[in-house]
Amino acid sequence: EMEFRRGGVRATAGPRLGWSRDTKQIAVDLPFSRWSKEEVCAWLHEQGLGFYVAQGQSWIKSGQTLLQASQHDLEKELGVKHPLHRKKLQLALQAVGSEEEDLKGKLDHNWVTRWLDDIGLPQYKSHFDEARIDGRTLHYMTVEDLLSLKVGSVLHHLSIKRAIQVLRLNYYDPNCLRRRPSDESNVTPAEISQWTNHRVMEWLRSVDLAEYAPNLRGSGVHGGLMVLEPRFNVEALALLLNIPPNKTLLRRHLATHFHLLIGSEAQRLKQDCLENPDYTVLTATAKVKPRRLSFGGFGTLRKKRQDDGEEYVCPMNVEMPKNSSFQTSTRIYEDNLEHLEQVHTLPVTY
Repeated sequence: EMEFRRGGVRATAGPRLGWSRDTKQIAVDLPFSRWSKEEVCAWLHEQGLGFYVAQGQSWIKSGQTLLQASQHDLEKELGVKHPLHRKKLQLALQAVGSEEEDLKGKLDHNWVTRWLDDIGLPQYKSHFDEARIDGRTLHYMTVEDLLSLKVGSVLHHLSIKRAIQVLRLNYYDPNCLRRRPSDESNVTPAEISQWTNHRVMEWLRSVDLAEYAPNLRGSGVHGGLMVLEPRFNVEALALLLNIPPNKTLLRRHLATHFHLLIGSEAQRLKQDCLENPDYTVLTATAKVKPRRLSFGGFGTLRKKRQDDGEEYVCPMNVEMPKNSSFQTSTRIYEDNLEHLEQVHTLPVTY
């Protein structure tokens, strides 16, 4: 498990480092509850949690042992003290018992560390790698989880929120992010939302703002944040690029190209957000305030459990863009099929 990998997960490492090993997907026809101890241990290795196998050798009898285990059992018998390791394991166990195709689970923790490079947040790679965050854990990531991973910036929370939304829009396709310029004479908001941090910097160079582009390294600015986040507007971008307020022509130049890029629908949402009386400019220094429970407030604890969904970094009910460019071709194809079927079933009148 601890085999040598060139570069490890240094914050400065490029996306090619920390590459996934060729993991052999375990193919067992039996339901997970009837898996042997050896198969369960191999599965734990595949999940990136192989370091718990030694302690659990005598406790694990079959897959059923893990399926029946409580949080306390996982901590006591397997030694899983890291809360995010427990969460990851429980989500993985839920997935093995589900009939649905688990696309999120195919994105392992090595993929997620490369994804952090892509969205412009390489400084958190070691924390995410240590917590073994995979695609499934990302989908169910809460604000508290992110704070425990030392992600305290409001901007970085929004960056991760919108990056998760982009993954959902693309059905957790591991190759959905666009790293290099392609033939983009008539690029859609859906395609821009897939731009990596590096690709956004390339765009800045193409609009004659090359000297400011390096300021976006480690900022968390990617295409999804630019298109999907109403709070992220041209003012926030100018601040992150360090374009002084007195350079009005330069700021106007940036605004023109930014608005042309993101499209009228995204711009309208940003304008609505800007006109909200509670609006505050998004800065690199604003911190997320952890939710404090009142001392002895059992009512608060109960309330929090009910509103748990509200605490996800990217809520399950987050509004998806209505722009037609976000509808994938497969979805359009299915709609056309339905339409054709309806046409065929209409009664013929003479």
